[in-house]
Amino acid sequence: MELVKNIFFNTDKLIENSVVKISYTGKLFQNNSEEVFIHYGFGDNWDGLTELPMQKTDLGFQAEIQLDSSHKLNLCFRNSNNEWDNNDYLNYSFDIEEAPVSLAVVENNSIDVPRKLRKTYLWSKKIKLAVYKIIRYFPKLISGNYKKKVENS
Repeated sequence: MELVKNIFFNTDKLIENSVVKISYTGKLFQNNSEEVFIHYGFGDNWDGLTELPMQKTDLGFQAEIQLDSSHKLNLCFRNSNNEWDNNDYLNYSFDIEEAPVSLAVVENNSIDVPRKLRKTYLWSKKIKLAVYKIIRYFPKLISGNYKKKVENS
């Protein structure tokens, strides 16, 4: 897919946090440069600025890069003679799309799970009640201030 001036990607869309292969057939390739480097960064401020050597092939210079979770990919190219192809000082910029969110379906055919949760909840309630009674009535039992209710018959 050709997006801009002799720059090709191996995908239709640039998706965040993915690996993309870039092929370059611009003026540095056409001028028979032996070595070309891709100079790239992300966002408006070229965050994560990186420069990588590209492999020369019959189809142009190629490199694989890891896309960031940014909204924009900025890049330009230079050869070993420090000649640049930077789109006439505008640089090459491409939008990066957010990765699609997919929901995972978890199938659990076991009916025991809700029962286990309910049993755990009931046991925690029973333990809390027992601790409350111990804290409230144990000191009264020890001090002898505990009065038994006596029913009148």
